[in-house]
Amino acid sequence: MTLDNNIEQLVTRCTQYLQGPLAVLYGGWSAERDVSLMSGKAVIAAFNNVKLPVVAIDIERDVADVLGKHGIRHVFNALHGPYGEDGVIGGLLQFLNISSTGSGVLASALAMDKLRSKQLWRGIGVNTPPFALANEGLDYSEVLVTLGGKVMVKPAHEGSSIGMSIAESPEQLAASIAQAERFDSSVLIEQFIEGPEYSVPIIAGNVLPITQLKPKSTFYDYEAKYFSSDTEYECPAKLSEDQQAQANSVVLRAYDSLGCRGWGRVDLLLDNEGSFQVLEVNTIPGMTEHSIVPMSARAAGMSFESLVLNILLDSLIDSSGAKHD
Repeated sequence: MTLDNNIEQLVTRCTQYLQGPLAVLYGGWSAERDVSLMSGKAVIAAFNNVKLPVVAIDIERDVADVLGKHGIRHVFNALHGPYGEDGVIGGLLQFLNISSTGSGVLASALAMDKLRSKQLWRGIGVNTPPFALANEGLDYSEVLVTLGGKVMVKPAHEGSSIGMSIAESPEQLAASIAQAERFDSSVLIEQFIEGPEYSVPIIAGNVLPITQLKPKSTFYDYEAKYFSSDTEYECPAKLSEDQQAQANSVVLRAYDSLGCRGWGRVDLLLDNEGSFQVLEVNTIPGMTEHSIVPMSARAAGMSFESLVLNILLDSLIDSSGAKHD
């Protein structure tokens, strides 16, 4: 789908495709609840600004009853983390015959599972940092040597850098694993790549401008992502034409290999050999004032309202079975 910047035209087209009330799902009960509240409120405000009626639903366990009560026919999913971004809510919506923005159940589950997405990428030749899975009896010294002496430890099924930390000694590794296990029973130990980090949104098949992340902290952690005013962003990133082409190719391969659709964001590192390494794919990226997707959209000449409407329109066209223009 070709992205449109004409707000009036976008609203008209969305209204034509909508077969009933539209809801924004946000909040929820994952560790990313606070971020989802910010994303959802921003999306709701965008719909209000363009006078497109929407039902705002901070979901609880009775979400199916609430959706039925309001007669919801389509959903803009602004939930982050487990139950919202991992295909669980998508499966419920599919069961209820309610269409939604974002990727399908399988793609969402794969993208949320850092272990299985990395296993898939290694199988098809997409560069991703070497890794190990934390398990009982793991030799911390040996895994550090194998992975180059410095590692990033992360919960396998969380986003927003929650539970992540760096380890360079067996003692630090043990502590990092214990911290990550507070959020997930599956913990990934990944080789730390010394190099610049980039983030690349995809909207309706269109790759948006690449953003380089320049946090003041050791890495782009939760505080740097959503609250720090010290984090610097370079958008569009200063990359050569060849590097941009390489990054876009890697991004699309990683995204498409998981079966993602609609919209998302792919995070990369550039290693010292000049190769892009895929960290993860986010199927419901943040939409806060600090978030990459709105920033990249602005660099492409899109307002936040236009961005939200393009995401919605693409999902409506997809759910209707109509051909994309």
